[in-house]
Amino acid sequence: MPSVTKYGTNPTPIDELGQRALRRRGRFWIGGLSLALAATVVLAVCVGAVGLPPSAVVRVIGHHLAGTPAEPSWPLSQDAIVWRVRLPRVLLGAAVGAALAVCGVALQAMVRNLLADPYLLGITSGASTGAAAAILFGFGAGLGEHALPASAFLGALAASAAVFVIARAAGRITSLRLLMAGVAVGYALYATTGFLIFASDSAEGSRSVLFWLLGSLGLARWGVPLTSVLVIVCGTVAALTLWSRHLDALAIGDETAHTLGVSPTRLRVRLLCLVSLCVGAVVAASGGIGFVGLVIPHLARRLVGAAHHRAVPVAALTGAVFLVWADVLARVLLLPRELPIGIITAIVGAPFLLVLVKRFHTTA
Repeated sequence: MPSVTKYGTNPTPIDELGQRALRRRGRFWIGGLSLALAATVVLAVCVGAVGLPPSAVVRVIGHHLAGTPAEPSWPLSQDAIVWRVRLPRVLLGAAVGAALAVCGVALQAMVRNLLADPYLLGITSGASTGAAAAILFGFGAGLGEHALPASAFLGALAASAAVFVIARAAGRITSLRLLMAGVAVGYALYATTGFLIFASDSAEGSRSVLFWLLGSLGLARWGVPLTSVLVIVCGTVAALTLWSRHLDALAIGDETAHTLGVSPTRLRVRLLCLVSLCVGAVVAASGGIGFVGLVIPHLARRLVGAAHHRAVPVAALTGAVFLVWADVLARVLLLPRELPIGIITAIVGAPFLLVLVKRFHTTA
């Protein structure tokens, strides 16, 4: 008989062969997706109203990263398109996609619901309410160009705090209580956003709010906001990877987690704070983008299995690649106009959700 360990049982030889195969698959997909992300960044910068060759993009990026003081030999307009406009947008898209994907992985483990995503806890609804207040009524006008992201971020944090307080007031924090509190807060804030839109006399402001609610990476610029998002996303991916065994235990059930020495309540509080910070930051920068946190975690588990030490990095890389290309489509489909990126992700996500429902129906 295999002996009991802290995280279960020692594997039998057959189990060990299976684990080795999964480890190889994990290394393969992490390496392959890392290369795909690097290629995606370059190719996505090439695509737009003004097409650019990959060699020109690499030259411009290399010139700025190397800090070469000499004047570039290529046109200044080309340099501005690559460095000031498209590269920040592509990097923001990669960060947002990775963040929404890994937060979806964490939420699905936290509430033990495979249909969970960052919309579940009302965080996106809170950010939307804050953004609507900033656009329609000038909330945080003293912050200048940072008023919109700051208001959205504060709204997201307020929503997560409300979810935590409601779930905690009912007693011990459990998956069901978090789920119900998140749905209740989300609907209340969604109604608040709708009220703000109808209460405003600005037709242009209402149109801006509706566009932002569907998501856009058009606000991407070099500076503190982009740097903060990149740092928060990298920290979240690292933290969730370090907590992978705890996530494995929580996904199985509270009793199993207790048996393995993991406090479900304490872990859920940590996850809620981390996910709220991460989702609040990316939603403040990009608006509400749906389905990424639902679709990508399932794809990651299909590729490398359910173990979170593999699923988290694979989900991050897959989400980054997916959202960058979704943004490319949003930019070029209706040139010179730009589609909200949420429309593209919904076109992909809705059929996936139907497949998921059919799968659950056949296995039930």
